[in-house]
Amino acid sequence: MVKTASTMMPLGSDAPAFSLPNIDDSVVSLSNFNEKPVLVIFMCNHCPFVIHLREALAAFGKEYQGKGLNVIGISSNDVENYPQDGPDKMKEEAASAGYTFPYLYDETQETAKAYGAACTPDFFLFDQDHKLVYRGQFDDSRPQSGIPVTGADLRAACDALLAGEPVVEDQKPSIGCNIKWKEGNAPDYFTGQATA
Repeated sequence: MVKTASTMMPLGSDAPAFSLPNIDDSVVSLSNFNEKPVLVIFMCNHCPFVIHLREALAAFGKEYQGKGLNVIGISSNDVENYPQDGPDKMKEEAASAGYTFPYLYDETQETAKAYGAACTPDFFLFDQDHKLVYRGQFDDSRPQSGIPVTGADLRAACDALLAGEPVVEDQKPSIGCNIKWKEGNAPDYFTGQATA
C-alpha cells in the first residue's frame, strides 16, 4: 500500500467521457448525465481509506442523489492481483455497504488515467456543464486518526454547487491507497512514493 494524494486536476477541466459496465450489467456513460451535475468517485472494496468512509459514503450518496446530484463510483484496480476488487465482489460490496449509486468497473484503467485518478478514494465534482469545481478530500478523517467522519469538505462543495453558488477553491487533496495499476500500466503521474 502506498499512501497517495490526489493529483488535483485543474479546476474548470472538462469531465473525460467514459462508458463502463455497472454491477447490474448495464452500461453507464457520462453522457447519460448531460446537463446534470456529477460526482465521480474512484474507489474500491479493499482499501482501508475507503472502508473507513464506507458507511458515511453510502449515506452521503443516498442523501445527495435525493438532492439531484448524480453520484458514480468507479473501481479501476488490477483484479488479477487484487481479486477482492473484481466485479462480482463489487456487487457484493455495494449490497453490503448500501451503495445506491452506480459502481462501475474500469478494466482497462483508461478512465482512471483520463481523470488523473491516483488514490482510493479520489473525488471529482463537476457542474451541469461537466466542468470540474471540486477535487479534494471527503473530510479530515483518516483511518485511526480519531477524527469523526463527517464528509464536511465534499458536503460543502456539493451544497454550494447545488445552490448555484461558487465552490471554494482552497481544496485539500484526498489521501488514500494508490490505485493498483496493472503491471506496465502505471501512468507517468504515479511515483510509487508515499505521501507524507
